Amino acid sequence: MEEEKVEGRDTGLIMLYLFGSVTMMIAVLGAYGSHKENRGCLIAFLVCMVIGSLVMLRGGIPIATVRPMLGDILEQKFRTALPLDTASREDRNMAESVQQELQCCGLYSYRDWEDSIPDTCLCSQAEEREGVCQNVYTARLEQKVIYEKTCFPILLHYVLLFTDIMIGFCFSLAVLALLGLALSSVMIHQMRHTLRAPMMTVPVIFSAMPPKYEELKNPPKY
Repeated sequence: MEEEKVEGRDTGLIMLYLFGSVTMMIAVLGAYGSHKENRGCLIAFLVCMVIGSLVMLRGGIPIATVRPMLGDILEQKFRTALPLDTASREDRNMAESVQQELQCCGLYSYRDWEDSIPDTCLCSQAEEREGVCQNVYTARLEQKVIYEKTCFPILLHYVLLFTDIMIGFCFSLAVLALLGLALSSVMIHQMRHTLRAPMMTVPVIFSAMPPKYEELKNPPKY
């Protein structure tokens, strides 16, 4: 289990570094093209912005559409795993891991475990003093102090939070890509207009100016 967590974390970091590197390269390409007025770089940046905006919208719109239905979808999926004491070993291990991490007991109630409440549901004495626990009795009349909170509302909260972050991320990048697309399009249009501007030739006119001084060869007689 720990090896899978470490492997998943490493994969996520690699994907994050890869995405950041590609984003930085595209930004440098656009900055270089605008600074040097390089039409080729601006066209490449424009193509990247078109692809990026389409990808972000393609990912963000379905997530935003499914978001209101996530609660019902997750509830239906988790209901199939009940009761937890007769679920598969993998599901039981996952449920106990979640209970230990989130300090909760059962998906919807501690009764999800029937009469086999695991140790991951039990509270410590310090937690019992904090008022986050409750006393329950099993079918064998055994008293147990377990966590009062159930796991499903906590899981749903984190899932919706992650979904909202993904929606904001996708649409924010889509807006930035559309802005970059508009700016690069304007610059390319201006460069094309400048290249096609007609050259006006101004004729040079030379005019003979009279000399400032004239020599008097025959002075007048007095």
